[in-house]
Amino acid sequence: MTAAVAAAAMAALTASQAPGLSAGPEEAPGKSAPDQAPGGGEDSITGGSPYYTDLPPLESANPSPGGDLEDEADESGIPATVLDAYKQAEARLARSNPGCNLEWELLAAIGRVESGHARGGDVTADGTTNNPILGPVLNGNGFAKITDTDGGEYDGDTGFDRAVGPMQFIPSTWATWGSDGNDDGERDPDNVYDAALAAGRYLCAGGRDLSSQSDLEAAILGYNQSESYLRTVLTWYDFYKEGGAESVPDGSGADPGDRSDGINTPSPSPSPSDSGKPGKGGGDGDKSGDKNGGKNGGKNGGKVGENGDVGPGPGEPSPPPGDNDDDPGEPVPTIADLRMASPQSSTAYTGADFAERPKVRAVTSRGAGVSAKTVTFTIRGQTGAVFAGGEKSASVTTDGSGYATAPVVRAGQLAGDFTIRASVGSGVSPVDFAAAVEASYGLVRIGDAALTAAAGGEFGAVEAKVTYRGDAAAEAPVTAAMVTEAGEPNGEGPYFADAEGDPVRKLNLTTDADGKVTLPTIHAGDVAGTYLLRLTTSEGVELTLELTVE
Repeated sequence: MTAAVAAAAMAALTASQAPGLSAGPEEAPGKSAPDQAPGGGEDSITGGSPYYTDLPPLESANPSPGGDLEDEADESGIPATVLDAYKQAEARLARSNPGCNLEWELLAAIGRVESGHARGGDVTADGTTNNPILGPVLNGNGFAKITDTDGGEYDGDTGFDRAVGPMQFIPSTWATWGSDGNDDGERDPDNVYDAALAAGRYLCAGGRDLSSQSDLEAAILGYNQSESYLRTVLTWYDFYKEGGAESVPDGSGADPGDRSDGINTPSPSPSPSDSGKPGKGGGDGDKSGDKNGGKNGGKNGGKVGENGDVGPGPGEPSPPPGDNDDDPGEPVPTIADLRMASPQSSTAYTGADFAERPKVRAVTSRGAGVSAKTVTFTIRGQTGAVFAGGEKSASVTTDGSGYATAPVVRAGQLAGDFTIRASVGSGVSPVDFAAAVEASYGLVRIGDAALTAAAGGEFGAVEAKVTYRGDAAAEAPVTAAMVTEAGEPNGEGPYFADAEGDPVRKLNLTTDADGKVTLPTIHAGDVAGTYLLRLTTSEGVELTLELTVE
């Protein structure tokens, strides 16, 4: 059987609904029965949404002589960022759940079948899809019926649920399995790192060992309770394990065409408020279309393309705001929340640059990123910290995913705490990042025994250590002086002795290779009392010790 014939055969099999979900009224009796198989469970990931049935090339990804390498790479290649997400998920689960034996090739197979690897790698550098990837409205018309579970937060639909993101989670399942795969503090089903890790956790659930064929098949059927789905995923899984995966640039991966519900021409998803069954046919290009894809398709299935084809499916992005010709007055998204997207606190030494840069994400009420908005970062505090340009305030425009990152922050010369505030104006709560400046030079005493001596006697050895940014400061100048409470030289009490034995109350010393300085013998003198010994580095760092003469 050729690849084309195999793909056609697969396309003829329709996707069944997930177990435990209500069949739609238009579903033909017994239509899904042949595909039903054990496994899955009521919280199946996709809710029985359609999937792509395209099969890998029959031959190896390495073409025969005279073959077109570029075409085959595009057909079977995995976009670089998406491939990295699959491999990172495998690595994390190998540490947290080694008994599962999850292989990234399984995630790749599912990602290919669910969304064509995020529509050929149409993602930002951090793995977030450039446009939402939404499955059809699960309103019972040809698909499962799942009334809204997330208030439209993830899928934008407050009537019914829709599968979301590159791994096609329905919101109720994401609420349980959603993960933070890129450690940005968020669980975003539209981010391929988060979605891949969540999918891996789901596949490993219940103590499954995916090196066992029975556990492997049960895990795949948990994604979509369909035998044809299982066969399609296993075909890609074997292909990738045999070396069929080749990394290709983001955005250059193949765009799948054959879907399990027979709608093969990609087109924009309908708006969340349109919950009718998508049209399936093509007209003459006007808005009437034909009986399959005409007026009902145009009204309920979204914007009609030039050939009249309409209807959403896995891996098909919703049109961005302002691109809907049928609704030219669609409002520009507004910011409902500003979320922290980098560590909450950071530390730097005086005069040094902070390694962490404050980062926030501006989102709508349903969690979608808002681009082209101004975020103002302001340094609040008196340590002398400034942005790299020397200012205490900086404005940054959010990127296509709603992220804004502050310029590099440079610590001042004063140690202490300060705050970096990110704000977008009234009505949205600002985000505060804590920051601390530590002195570059440190001076500490080695040992903590009380410094006490009898009149006419001697004190025990006194040692101190000088550090620079946490490391020992070798050959660092240190001054040791007997002082009064006011810091003035003290001509009485304890003293050092010069070569002739005469009292000396101030010495210039230098640290050794380990940053240590050992003071010469300190004589107590004859007058009882409490005296002060002050050590000072050339940078002005001071350490004051009490000397008690009894």
